[in-house]
Amino acid sequence: MTTTGDTFVNALAAKDEDGLRALLTEDVDFRGLTPDQAWQGTGHDAVLEVLLGRWFEPHDEIVEVREVAVDTVGDRDRVTYRLGLSCHGEPRVTEQHAVFETDGEGRIGWLRIMCSGFRPDASGA
Repeated sequence: MTTTGDTFVNALAAKDEDGLRALLTEDVDFRGLTPDQAWQGTGHDAVLEVLLGRWFEPHDEIVEVREVAVDTVGDRDRVTYRLGLSCHGEPRVTEQHAVFETDGEGRIGWLRIMCSGFRPDASGA
């Protein structure tokens, strides 16, 4: 069974803007935390600007999804994922933890993500 968390990770890894937009409500409440900055925004366009414009920029290639774990935390869902990356030809790895709420149609309306940052990857993905 594919969960909303799985769908989110697959769309993010594919940099599928349309898929992510369809998964997020128009007024999604977003907060994110990276090693150097706190991020926030309201609306799917604001989330896409952060995810695909700032965090995973056009030159950042997501090479593989290495791990995905989904679960629930009371009335919220959780997905943790690790991605293998190539940034300017250098192997990197990142892990993100997302907690979210969905509406009656399964779309994400509240989203919090914490990111490890892009770390050097000794496995050489």
